[in-house]
Amino acid sequence: MHLTLKNQTTKPAAANHLQQQERFDCFIRAFNGERPHDGLGMAFPASVCTLSPRPFDGLPDIDYPFHDHDALITACGRLCMHRKKINISTLLAGHRVGLNEVGDGIWLVAFMRYDPRVR
Repeated sequence: MHLTLKNQTTKPAAANHLQQQERFDCFIRAFNGERPHDGLGMAFPASVCTLSPRPFDGLPDIDYPFHDHDALITACGRLCMHRKKINISTLLAGHRVGLNEVGDGIWLVAFMRYDPRVR
């Protein structure tokens, strides 16, 4: 699928981002609704896919009672601490992380149940 996507949408690349996005959108429509898939018994993915009956209400409020501090990751994916901006990840933008100081200026960052101290 990835090779087909690459060949059909990026060779050659579109003139700008909007045109490139339109190519990707067209590929997705064709891939899911117009092309039968052998792995699905020659059905279209759109014909067998159903929405989940459970709504996604986002993540619960996250609390870090066993950490030294907690901090909010900015919209651009940064942790602002002691006048320093540390790039973490835009995937965590808007979420709180737990912080533990393990050395002079060395901090471990935990998110939800992921704790780097536990292996």
